[in-house]
Amino acid sequence: MFPTPIARVSAPVRVGYKVLLPVALVVWLLPLLAVMLTSIRSQGDIAAGNYWGWPTEFNLLDNYSAVFERSPIGQYILNSFKVTIPTVIGAVALSCLTGYALAVYRFRGNLFVFFMFVAGNFVPFQILMVPVRDLTLDIGLYDTTLGLVLFHVAFQTGFCTLFMRNFIRALPFELIEAARVEGVSEWQIFTRVVLPLVRPAIAALSVLVFTFIWNDYFWATVLAQSSTVQPVTAGLYALNGQWIAQWHLVSAGSIVAALPPVLMFFMMQKHFIAGLTLGATKG
Repeated sequence: MFPTPIARVSAPVRVGYKVLLPVALVVWLLPLLAVMLTSIRSQGDIAAGNYWGWPTEFNLLDNYSAVFERSPIGQYILNSFKVTIPTVIGAVALSCLTGYALAVYRFRGNLFVFFMFVAGNFVPFQILMVPVRDLTLDIGLYDTTLGLVLFHVAFQTGFCTLFMRNFIRALPFELIEAARVEGVSEWQIFTRVVLPLVRPAIAALSVLVFTFIWNDYFWATVLAQSSTVQPVTAGLYALNGQWIAQWHLVSAGSIVAALPPVLMFFMMQKHFIAGLTLGATKG
C-alpha cells in the first residue's frame, strides 16, 4: 500500500535514486538560477541573447539600486503587506470557526456544507474574472485594497476550512466532552482547548496562505491598476521601459519581491513542519 523505503530496495535502485535526485533538483532550480543570473546581467548581455551563459559583466549593485530608483517598489511591497496580512488573519480566523463547527457538531447537512467548501477549490479562477471584476465595480471596491482583501479571504476560506476541519477532527473528542461536563462554554472550549492544540496547524496554514497571496499575480492585475493599490507582483511591470523590456531589472525586482515569503518560511519553519506532521503518528 505504501512505497518501500529507499533503504530497503535493491542496490541498483538506490544508485539510480542517488544519481537522478541531484539531476531532478538541478532541473527544478534552473528557472530560479536563470532569474538570479539575469538579475546581475547588463542590458547588453540580454540584447546579445546571452540568457544562459556566464555574464560578461556583473551589475549587481546597479541593477538592484535601479529597481528602487526607477519604480516605487517600496510602495508595492507595502501594498502587498496591506493585502496579505489581513487576508491571512481573516481566512485563518474564519476557517478555524468553520472547521471547528464542521468537525465537532453533528447536524443535518454537515457533509453537504463541507463539500461546498471543498468544491469551491476546484472552480477555475479564470472563469470568475469577469463576474468578480463587475461585482467590485458595482459595489465600489474596484482598485481598492479592501476589495482585494475581501476577495482573497472569500476564495481562500474554502481551502483553509478543509485544512482546519481535518486537523480539528483528529483531536481526541474526549477532551471536548470532558470540558462540557465541567460546564465550560462552547466558546471557551474553542478558544482554550481546541485552538492551543491546533496552534502548529494554524502556523502552517498561515505560512501557506501568506505565500499564496503574496505570489498572486492574476487578481493583482484584474482587480487593481493604480500604484497605490497594486501588490508587488503586478507592480514589477513598471520596471519595463515603454519600448524595451528590461528583464534584468524585472529579475532583480522579482528577487527583492520574493524575500518576504522566504524569510517568513524560515522564521516559521519549525511550526510549519510541526503543523504538517501533526497527527501523523499515534500515541
